[in-house]
Amino acid sequence: MRDKYKRLYAEANRIIGDKTPLKKDCGQICGGECCKGDSETGMLLFPFEESAFTVKEKDGVRLCVCEGSCNRYERPLSCRIFPFFPYVNAEGKIKVIPDIRGVNVCPLVSNFNDVRFDRGFLYRVKKVGRLLYADEACRKFLEETSREIDILIALTEL
Repeated sequence: MRDKYKRLYAEANRIIGDKTPLKKDCGQICGGECCKGDSETGMLLFPFEESAFTVKEKDGVRLCVCEGSCNRYERPLSCRIFPFFPYVNAEGKIKVIPDIRGVNVCPLVSNFNDVRFDRGFLYRVKKVGRLLYADEACRKFLEETSREIDILIALTEL
């Protein structure tokens, strides 16, 4: 099973390639806030992705903890697609949305409507979402995380 997911994430990483949300280094805008993990924060890992990273478990959730620098080609998928998520809507369709869970970290999320994102990047995140949705464990993860995002969006609208 481990090899199956190693190949799956290698393909996802190939699809994303060197694309980022902007056509420039978005870390220059915020000083790389998403790369400044501490003992309480980290990036959520996709199913079976933890074997390649320093993992911390908090409240039953597996997080990759970053110490501020990494080999960009070995980042977890969540880091590669941040601040977006391949959201699964009620009809089971993949839609790329800004990940509201990053609103306190990423100015791109809080200023979403004012930013021109790289359309090629968004297309690739959607393509990765479709790839992962074909796998049962990843589909479950995408659906569960999408429902969590729904709850957070509903709470922000109160």
